[in-house]
Amino acid sequence: MKRQKRIALINDITGFGRCSIAVQQPIISAMKIQACVMPTAILSTHTKFPQYQLYDFTANMESYMDNWQFNNIEFDSICTGFLGSEAQINHVISFFKKFKKETTFIVIDPVMGDNGHLYNSYTEKMCEQIKNMIPYADLITPNLTEACKLTNTDYETFIPTLENLKDLCHKLSLMGPKKVVITGIEKENKILNCAYENNHLKIKTTKKIGDYRTGTGDIFTAIVAASIIKNPNGSLYKAVNKAVNFINISIRYTNQLELPPNYGVCFEEFLKSL
Repeated sequence: MKRQKRIALINDITGFGRCSIAVQQPIISAMKIQACVMPTAILSTHTKFPQYQLYDFTANMESYMDNWQFNNIEFDSICTGFLGSEAQINHVISFFKKFKKETTFIVIDPVMGDNGHLYNSYTEKMCEQIKNMIPYADLITPNLTEACKLTNTDYETFIPTLENLKDLCHKLSLMGPKKVVITGIEKENKILNCAYENNHLKIKTTKKIGDYRTGTGDIFTAIVAASIIKNPNGSLYKAVNKAVNFINISIRYTNQLELPPNYGVCFEEFLKSL
């Protein structure tokens, strides 16, 4: 049966705030790939708002994936995002075992922390469980905090030189994934995004634009994953470059509107460019 390429998105659904599946699904669809959602939670707004409602989907994840398996649904790629508990991490590993075939491209965004600290919802035990997921991945997209945590590297003393970043990416690749991207490294008012494959490192450097905005990591991972699915033999660096350029133009437009940072970025204006 002929069909479009298809990707399973395992992440939370947020009603307002432009993050997680709310940004990934339209972006992947705009790139002409079918996006199939397995929610980990449903939120009214994301957690950067003063008040939010969260509905945990953990108890339904196993039966949800079993139904997909019963209906013989197959995926060209599986992409994971924020996971809220040890149980959810175990469900995702179960999902990999059920749906990963030889050609299924797995992307793991190990959303664990930022700026040298774990998120409040994360425990050391959960970090160890995340490490159990990494061998299934073909690509991982950690930020520097997460890359250091996964490799037991001291974040506080790490200096992001070319040599050190290549060594860090190599350590991550030894855990399983052939492709590694370390995102959003701040250095001298610039943002570095590292693309590592075949023991080669390329860095996309851009000027930092404004303050942190939610959802940019989800946008980044969606564009990189979709780019690789569309062109499996294509350059990882080109996929990273495409994602960074899209995010930058979206941030510039959002800044012109003077929207609060927790409103995310106005990516909708530029979907046709993908």
